[in-house]
Amino acid sequence: MQALLDVILPVFLVIGFGYAAARSGLFDDGAVDSVMRFAQNFAVPALLFKSIATLDLATAYAPALLASFYIAGFVSFATAFTASVLWFKRPLTDATAIGFVALFSNSLLLGLPITERAYGAGALAGNYAIISMHSPLFYGFGIGLMEWARTRGQGLSTPALTRQILRAVFSQSLVIGITAGFALNLSGLNPPAFFWSGLDLITRAAIPAALFGLGGVLVRYKPDGDFRIIAMLCGCSLLLHPALTYGLGRFVFHLDTAGMRSAVVTAAMAPGVNAFMFANMYGVGKRVAASTVLIATALSIPTAWFWLHLLP
Repeated sequence: MQALLDVILPVFLVIGFGYAAARSGLFDDGAVDSVMRFAQNFAVPALLFKSIATLDLATAYAPALLASFYIAGFVSFATAFTASVLWFKRPLTDATAIGFVALFSNSLLLGLPITERAYGAGALAGNYAIISMHSPLFYGFGIGLMEWARTRGQGLSTPALTRQILRAVFSQSLVIGITAGFALNLSGLNPPAFFWSGLDLITRAAIPAALFGLGGVLVRYKPDGDFRIIAMLCGCSLLLHPALTYGLGRFVFHLDTAGMRSAVVTAAMAPGVNAFMFANMYGVGKRVAASTVLIATALSIPTAWFWLHLLP
């Protein structure tokens, strides 16, 4: 219970503050969008740039860590995708958007602050390793599958489809920040102190602004759509993905304590706004995605406490 009070609730208190401000009309939609644009296009990419640029790549990118998280993530996707096609009789484009919701956990806005509050800033190396591959890998996979589903029978060549996927992935500000961080890390260059000091001023605002903005965005989501699909997605995101990650990390890949914490906490997070943005990008599964983000975010308060209690 102390972990719930000290670690999880402060994060959701900031989200709730943003929700209340937007719900009461004190912070209108334009202001919320501005905060989210600042967070997602500037502050959070700057945070990722700094984190990747200063990360010890040799130790952070443990194959066991990445395999535990990403194998479980793709199994979660496959479960939701298959159920959507075979059980709920959704077309392939809808099933892809629904599966993406089960795939894309909120590793950044929830996973980072909860891990940091639970285990300290020194425990975030594994989180950053996962996050650095999160958007490029999952967006590349989701966009590729969606474009294939949409263009079946249209004769779109493989090179054209590949260019379309790469253009969509590498136009994202988060991916640009990650790529720039890798470039600086691998270059061996060391920018002057004033560069890092200025960057620090921006990165300190990243998580608080993003959490506050996330609360404002959630006001727009209504729990509509097929509640059976929403329930299935909540189960995949909050239970199946972290359970598989835990099992793979402990019994198959024998992750160390730090790796288990980063992988399982990240996997246990609710779907993020990016899950809705992906559905909105293609105009399919939007109600289900929006409703799942809202409901799973609320449900993740007790489920996150459960996973924190289970971890060493």
